Amino acid sequence: MEHPQNTEIEERVLKRIPREVTILSLLAALGTWFLWNIPTAAFVWAGGIFSSMGFIWLKSATTRFLTLHPRKKALKSGLFLYAIRLALIIVLFFIIIFFFSKKIIAFAFGFSMIIPVFLFEAVWTLSRIKKWKN
Repeated sequence: MEHPQNTEIEERVLKRIPREVTILSLLAALGTWFLWNIPTAAFVWAGGIFSSMGFIWLKSATTRFLTLHPRKKALKSGLFLYAIRLALIIVLFFIIIFFFSKKIIAFAFGFSMIIPVFLFEAVWTLSRIKKWKN
């Protein structure tokens, strides 16, 4: 059984991640604004916001399916939901490529802000754990 303190830490981290992604992408957008222009900066920030929204959606859907359904049905529902999410991301990228082809790198840069946030949170949380095993 999982230790209650670990669950509390995990929930705090999972609630912080979307906020940190949005803030980091905003900071990157401000830097982009000074180096390039406002539309490019807007695409960087929009990428971070979409990344945060996707994380929130995936977290809530995963929690809902794992708590409400039997395991086999939860797996099928989760895979279906993830396939829809992936399709929406692909459609979004195609729309940006089609209408704003010069801004796709800016959007992808903002969208990928979740990676440094994950790395930071992993290192930070692991460094604060006093016991590796219960």
